[in-house]
Amino acid sequence: MTQPSRTQFGYRRHPDQDRAGANEHPVIVVGAGPVGLSLAIDLAQRGQSVVLLDDADRIGEGSRAICFSKRSLEYWDRLGVAGRMVDKGVIWSVGRIFHGAELLYQFNLLPEQGHKMPAFINLQQFYAEAYLVERAAQLPEIDLRWRNRVSALEQRNDHVLLTVETPDGPYRLAARYVCACDGARSSLRRLVGADFTGQQFEDQFLIADVKMTAEFPTERWFWFDPPFHAGRSALLHRQPDDIWRIDLQLSPDADPGIEKLPENVRPRLARMLGHNDFEFVWISLYKFQCRRMEKFIHDRVIFAGDAAHQVSPFGARGANSGLEDAENLAWKLARVLEGTSPERLFESYHVERSAAADENIRESTRSTDFMAPASRQEARLRQAVLSLANDTEFGKRMINGGRLSVPSVYDTPLSTPDGDSWRGGPRPGASMPDAPLSGRDGNSAFLTEAFVKAGKKFTLLEFANGAATSVPDGVGVIRIGDGGFGDPSGLLGARYDAAPGTGYLLRPDGYVAARFRHSTRVAIDAALARATAASGGL
Repeated sequence: MTQPSRTQFGYRRHPDQDRAGANEHPVIVVGAGPVGLSLAIDLAQRGQSVVLLDDADRIGEGSRAICFSKRSLEYWDRLGVAGRMVDKGVIWSVGRIFHGAELLYQFNLLPEQGHKMPAFINLQQFYAEAYLVERAAQLPEIDLRWRNRVSALEQRNDHVLLTVETPDGPYRLAARYVCACDGARSSLRRLVGADFTGQQFEDQFLIADVKMTAEFPTERWFWFDPPFHAGRSALLHRQPDDIWRIDLQLSPDADPGIEKLPENVRPRLARMLGHNDFEFVWISLYKFQCRRMEKFIHDRVIFAGDAAHQVSPFGARGANSGLEDAENLAWKLARVLEGTSPERLFESYHVERSAAADENIRESTRSTDFMAPASRQEARLRQAVLSLANDTEFGKRMINGGRLSVPSVYDTPLSTPDGDSWRGGPRPGASMPDAPLSGRDGNSAFLTEAFVKAGKKFTLLEFANGAATSVPDGVGVIRIGDGGFGDPSGLLGARYDAAPGTGYLLRPDGYVAARFRHSTRVAIDAALARATAASGGL
């Protein structure tokens, strides 16, 4: 069986290991997976020095996340890596749902044009991590240390003290804040005495990554009760390099050791694919959990990604929600470190991201209950829904084959409630939708690109109506019309329900903090004070 490609990194002794005491750093990130790397890069681009620790010396082992959403790609675009991801990845937006051999319906996750990024790409996690590591190496603010394992943690009044194990023995580090991005088996979660609460599902799923040449379209195909795997479910996804991901539901009492033997997996896949001309890249079995920590913040240790919450893989909510954690935390941590916001701003991280975790757990649990009914009643309900879906639209809407990740919408004290009448547009707490623009030079652009050029800080998206609105120091401006960007397609105005004078105050993570039918300095000042925790509900 051919293993996935690996990138290995050498251990290097650091001068901190020769100090008599613990050298103190502003922030230490533990875990160099997609979440930890993205958080470190984001902080570095905001001018913060970061120590990034990982207990391994390689990436690319095993079959892990492959499906990254438009929102994650927009975040990675701000970090300078999305172009490589999209170029290498398999772009898709269409999914098909089958019952038996019959197509029930299909969906398109990005039915409209005018977005820089696609709805989803499929890309093996080891590629994503490799690109992020290379980007981190370009930033002098990031000190990435491989084979550095945190073995002990002490909380102090104004810092955290870590004991770090290395091939040369232990040493100590101190940090004002520690970000735990060390995955589902987080050692830092154990060290702070926290645990997960939630549900573990007993059904088992077989993952097989196979290399083959196939004519299947670049779509997500999901089957209920397929003829090649009766009574269960199946999923097929294409990855780069002619690799295909296949998930097959197994019974709860299936023997993992027997089921994952290549000689037992091959006939299953041959029945599915209609041929035997494929090579195994990876085979594994898994059970999944829908759980989270009660608190994402433990004094000066902040948890993100799988270290804070876990969901089933159906719906691509794991890695994508972890990346949303990173983009939510980075700007808040940077503001606290530079002294422009008080520590209570961190409370909004827990409020926003724990609610997002609850939403993802609910959706993931519903998907699992529908795909793997745990009782006769649930099985009868699923069969009734599948039968209705043959003839009715509402039946199709009730089918749940893993509803896919969408950006969270925050009910947050950082948002200023609407005071005007709106027929549409992103409300406070929602992420900014992209749209095409034209620049002063006549070249085409996108709103997400203009946001990056504005500085990835608090930014006023202003639809011109005469004189420009005065904004506080440190707030960027994206002006539409009257010498600023153009809206040649009209999509921007339509997506933001805009009229002359409309303004949106965007947070540094691209979420809407407030919106105004007529932007004024007084209203912007008040919304900014609330969104930075200088005043308001925190």
